[in-house]
Amino acid sequence: MTVTIWTYDWVPPPPRGYVRDIRLRWALEEAGVGYSVATVSFDNRGPEHIARQPFAQVPFLDDGDIRLFESGACLLHIADKSETLMPRAAQERAETLEWFIAALNSVEMVTLPWWYVGLSRPPENPFAGWMGQRFARLEAVLQDRDWLAASRFTVADLIMCDVLRLPRDLGALADFPALEAYVARICERQAFQKAHTAQIDHFAAADANRVRV
Repeated sequence: MTVTIWTYDWVPPPPRGYVRDIRLRWALEEAGVGYSVATVSFDNRGPEHIARQPFAQVPFLDDGDIRLFESGACLLHIADKSETLMPRAAQERAETLEWFIAALNSVEMVTLPWWYVGLSRPPENPFAGWMGQRFARLEAVLQDRDWLAASRFTVADLIMCDVLRLPRDLGALADFPALEAYVARICERQAFQKAHTAQIDHFAAADANRVRV
C-alpha cells in the first residue's frame, strides 16, 4: 500500500518548489516508499480540508489507517519506515531527533517570519539580526562536519536543508559558507531533485486547467 500525500491543486508561481509537501515527497523518495499525490483546493478550503488540517494548510498524509497533518509529524512517521532517514542505534536516533526539532523550533521559527516580513520590503527587517545569530551558531557546527547527526545524512538534514533553502535562495546565507555548501550538497541528492521537479510539474500542469475555467 502506498502513502498518499495531500497538497494543493494549484499555487501561484512564487511558492512553487517550496510548498511543504516537497518535504514528504523527498523523504519518501529517500526511503524508497511508493506514494501517490492527492489534492485539495487552493482557492476554496472547505470543511473537508479543515477536518484533515485544522489550519487549512498542506501537507497531510494517509498511510493505511494512519492519518497525519503537519509536515514535521509526517516526516517523522516516514522516517521510521527507513534506516536511511532514522538511525536505529539509540544515541544516533536521539541526535537525529534533537536536530530535527532544532530545525523547526530554533531555525524555522526565525526564518519564516523573516521571510514574511520581508515581503513588504521594510527598510530594516526586525528578524534579520536574530536570524543571523542562529545562522552563526549553525555555521560553527557545520564547519567541522558534513552532517548534523549520526555522521551521515538523516531526516534531520532533510528538514534543516529545506528550512534553509528559501533564505539561501534569497541571498541570506552569503556570509555563511559552511551553510551554503551544506544546502548545495544536500540539494544535489537525486531524491531531492526528483521531488522538486515533481512538485514544480504538479503545479504547472494545473495552470492550463485554471485558464480553461
